[in-house]
Amino acid sequence: MPNSLMYQQDHFVVLETNQAEQIITQSELLEKLKITLQQLIIQDLPPDLQKFDTAEAQAQYLLDTTCKLDIAPGQYLQWYAVRLEK
Repeated sequence: MPNSLMYQQDHFVVLETNQAEQIITQSELLEKLKITLQQLIIQDLPPDLQKFDTAEAQAQYLLDTTCKLDIAPGQYLQWYAVRLEK
């Protein structure tokens, strides 16, 4: 039986264009995604994100379903769950 610790997503490594990698909490990642999404034009978002009314819902959907958001040509935001304890 798998250990439930394998499925925890408390911390994430975040990679951004021309930035050093960061390790942040899930709540910090949700806030970062929300702020990033609010700065984008709705028509520039992927169709699956356009169906949500709020940036909070969009951010949660991204966190639950993917690990990358293309912000502009050549610009990205990527996140990967990491385990800090063994």
